[in-house]
Amino acid sequence: MRKKVIAGNWKMNKVGSEAVQFVQQTAEQVKPSEQVDAIVCAPFPYLAQLVEKAKGTTIKISAQNMHYEENGAFTGEVSPVMLADIGVSHVVIGHSERREYYGETDETVNKKVHAAFAHQLTPIVCVGETLEQREAGETKSHVQQQVEKGLAGLSHDQVSKTIIAYEPIWAIGTGKTASSEDANEVCAHIRKVVADSFSSETAEQVIIQYGGSVKPDNVDELLAQSDIDGALVGGASLEPASFLKLVEAGAK
Repeated sequence: MRKKVIAGNWKMNKVGSEAVQFVQQTAEQVKPSEQVDAIVCAPFPYLAQLVEKAKGTTIKISAQNMHYEENGAFTGEVSPVMLADIGVSHVVIGHSERREYYGETDETVNKKVHAAFAHQLTPIVCVGETLEQREAGETKSHVQQQVEKGLAGLSHDQVSKTIIAYEPIWAIGTGKTASSEDANEVCAHIRKVVADSFSSETAEQVIIQYGGSVKPDNVDELLAQSDIDGALVGGASLEPASFLKLVEAGAK
């Protein structure tokens, strides 16, 4: 049985005091569980502080991005060495907003995934199609290409530890959500791609999340699907009460 993983992606929201208060409030109520992991994906300035606040709790802290080089002349960037040094456990890679606004490609995603594993960070690799691609019937082929290129060159063991987040771009922050059946169909296709590229055993181990306007009132239906192992959540993860409801849904 795969563990459910609920990851709250705050994006560019919250200042330090708000971030600390959030972790304090949620950590008190998230109990140790074999069924669910709770992850907070916070802005860079607060990661070290939140790692300290989360020590001794079940909350894990993730970065929202990183560079693939360990160091160098990359003004404004943060390396995997830096993230590992402060105790971050996860990193989001290839979010559609990074791809759209900052030129992230399948090739840079792949470099970052390799860099994450080189420094004992768990990558949360984002894939998903635009509305135009969906209406053209290109969802599965596009997502398959993203998965194959993003995971290229990894070992079976590394892939089994990767978290893949399927986020249809047209559903992010729009209030629109793919039906649970449609979301599950794509997640099942991702699992088949992993099986074909690596092995069926690896595919059964990999965690596949759904993201895209996930909220407390639709999370139960999504998590009940056969191939959806959790959620990468934006807006609904910003308030402690909402985030806790999502985590509770994963623990059922």
